[in-house]
Amino acid sequence: MGANLDAEKLLAWKGASFGIQFLRFDGQDTNGQAGSVQGYNSLPGPKPLDRSELYELWYRQALFDDRLIFRIGKIVPTYDFNNVARPVPTHDETLDIPTVTGLLYTPVFVNPTLLGAIGGYYNSVYGFTVTLAPTKNSYLNCGLYDGNVAREVQTGLTGPHFNGYYFNILETGVDWVAAGKYPGQLGLGGWYQTGQLQGPRRISQDGTGGLYLFGGQRIWASSTEPPILDGKGKALVSTAKSGQASISAFFQFGVNNAETLPVKDYFGAGLTGFGLIPFRPDDSVGAGMAWSWLNPNLFNRPSELMFQGYYQAHLYASTFFQPAISYIPTPGVSSSFGSAWAVTFRFTVLF
Repeated sequence: MGANLDAEKLLAWKGASFGIQFLRFDGQDTNGQAGSVQGYNSLPGPKPLDRSELYELWYRQALFDDRLIFRIGKIVPTYDFNNVARPVPTHDETLDIPTVTGLLYTPVFVNPTLLGAIGGYYNSVYGFTVTLAPTKNSYLNCGLYDGNVAREVQTGLTGPHFNGYYFNILETGVDWVAAGKYPGQLGLGGWYQTGQLQGPRRISQDGTGGLYLFGGQRIWASSTEPPILDGKGKALVSTAKSGQASISAFFQFGVNNAETLPVKDYFGAGLTGFGLIPFRPDDSVGAGMAWSWLNPNLFNRPSELMFQGYYQAHLYASTFFQPAISYIPTPGVSSSFGSAWAVTFRFTVLF
């Protein structure tokens, strides 16, 4: 539950807006039951699994015709950084890909090499984000946030901390449209976590950092007729009312030098088909692969490989139903875990 206030319309405060959101979550440790380190289900996170929290509270200011934007308060950094699932923007909004994938697993929302460091769902953090857009198809994001996620503090349930643990991140990216109908994007980022980090067996590390890369590209479209968005600007996998079908692809890569975080290296990729089923223009189907090389200080299995496929069916207006099947041949929690299959159903209503 939340609300946004457009201060420019209500108060004549040019470029200003405010937002607040409360979150209530009740769930189970489904990822732990499957032995998954990466997470085949993006909803359950760290304990407690029953929580109520102030999820977001921020002030956003756009300056110089939206070329410089900053946001300060309690925010979710994974919305702005390393977000391969976000819509692919273009100069022509009719060519936008509403979202690159509808996969349900955690790696499409947060690169596993950042797990345990970056704030996100549902552990939002206090800090600020600055976005510089020197051209219409490029950007530079930087952020500084409370870094106590790395101390396993449930920052979503607490106030700000000023104790020397800070998370710093910088990302740059570009987007393009090839041949007039194939939009794509590419992003590159780096991050650094300050503070004395502790692990098992008295492992200690003074700060850590990493790099990541991600991209998305439409690789096939059925015609030159541009798709039509749903008009709500919601980041759901959908396609044109006109019946145009298309296929998009994405990839992710990440690496860090951490001795205390769960994942050292990561590679992921996937495909999404939009409007491929006759007379179902707003449906989509997709599949993805996530492969994480695990920290040997924490796990006795060298890597975790995961596959997931889904079908997202548009029911009515902004209502969607999505079944997904996940297969984890090498669950990373322990080498004693055998391969795992999981079936997930998600029902989404936007309002």
